[in-house]
This record gives sequence, C-alpha cells and structure tokens, in this order.
Amino acid sequence: MYVDLNSDLGESYGSWKMGNDDQILPLVTSANIACGFHAGDPLGILKTVRKAVELGVTIGAHVSYPDLVGFGRRNMQLSRDELIADVLYQISALDGLAKVAGSKVQYVKPHGALYNTIAHDQVQAAAVIDAIKIYNSELVLVALASSNLVDQARKAGLNVVSEAFADRAYNSDGSLVSRRLEGAVLHDAALVARRVVSMLQKGGVESIDGKFTPIQADTICLHGDTAEALDMAKAIKTELQQHDIQVGSFIQKKL
Repeated sequence: MYVDLNSDLGESYGSWKMGNDDQILPLVTSANIACGFHAGDPLGILKTVRKAVELGVTIGAHVSYPDLVGFGRRNMQLSRDELIADVLYQISALDGLAKVAGSKVQYVKPHGALYNTIAHDQVQAAAVIDAIKIYNSELVLVALASSNLVDQARKAGLNVVSEAFADRAYNSDGSLVSRRLEGAVLHDAALVARRVVSMLQKGGVESIDGKFTPIQADTICLHGDTAEALDMAKAIKTELQQHDIQVGSFIQKKL
C-alpha cells in the first residue's frame, strides 16, 4: 500500500506562532502552505517553502476565504468573481515564492470553511475549480474523500486526490464532525495512528456514532496547529512502516 502524508503549515503570523513546521516537515511528504488569507506572513511562508524544498516535500497552496481574524473557519458568501480572484491571488503568491526557492506549487488544498463548503456547494466549488484551471490545469485538487467535489472536479477535467483526516472525527455520511462539537478533534497519538492504518486497510473509518463509513483516501492530513501534531506525525509514520505501508507524495506517485 502507498499513502501520502500532508500537513497544514506556514501558519504563523508575525509574533503569533502556530505549528511546528521545522519538526513536522521531515515527517510528511506534502505541505499545505498558507497563502496569507487565513494565516501566514510573507517571511514565515517563504521560510516554510524553503524548508520544504530543502527536504523534497511537495508544495501545495492552502487557499482560504479572506478571514485572518477567524482563521478561515467562518463561512462566507462571496460572488463567483470574488472567489475566483481570491483563489488566483493566493496560488500566484505562493507559486512566486516557491519559484524563488527553486520549486513550484503542484497542488491546491482549500482550507477550513472553504474546504467544507465546496465539498457540497456546487456553485462555490465551480469557482474554485475554474480558478485552478485558469491558473494551471495541471495542478491537483485535494478534496474531502467521498464528497461531491471529487466527482465535480474530475468531470471538469482536474486531477483530484481524495483526502482523509487522521485527527478528526467523521459523521456517518463521510463529512467531518463540526469543531463546535465535543469529540470532533482526536488527541491520542497512538489511537490516531492505529485509526489511520485501519482506515487504509479496511477502506473506511468508524463514525462518531459507531457506524462503519467507507472512505477511500490517497492522502492523510494531520493538522499542524494541534498541540499533539508532532507526536501524532511520528506515531503515524511508525505505525505505517510497521504495517508495510509506503509513505510518499501523491505527486511523485502520479509521475
């Protein structure tokens, strides 16, 4: 078996520090790097990009609603033209920094409220899809496994990678449990690691209400902003290796 590990990085903003990029990057194969709309300042983003390039980690644009105060986790009703421009702006900014560092953006993963909204909202999803195609139709879209977005984006001609979450609880319909609810985020590193292996081997996960929920995942996300992120990343990688599951970038696998 073969799987990609990704993490949300580059999210510190000035004196406000978030995550542990230098220690997480050696453990993952893809980096979803903030583009300044939900988090991240130019210097911090550039440092994370350069570290990713140094370690051979694939770079992805972690695009968001323009919501620094809410960390991109608040729903927004933007016009089609606004959303297209916002996504284009973010990809362009990160791709420019990646070029300076000797690399390039190879995929796009929406963040937070935008990610969850376009999983089911076809209008906003179409705007994000069109923005990616306008910028570079070869870019891969990372989308929530089993969501409507996967089929919608593929029908529009994009390459799509299905994503599951190591440290998030699922509803029985395959959606993520709202962060407002108790139990939405998992914190036990050993439990999370076993859950990831089980997910890959059995093709699904136990939902928050105890039902088996099918999930086909090519990449596993570990949130970089949780206190246990580093311990989880180490535990997951060790557990995968013990079960002979190879870890590598989905971009390299595609090539």
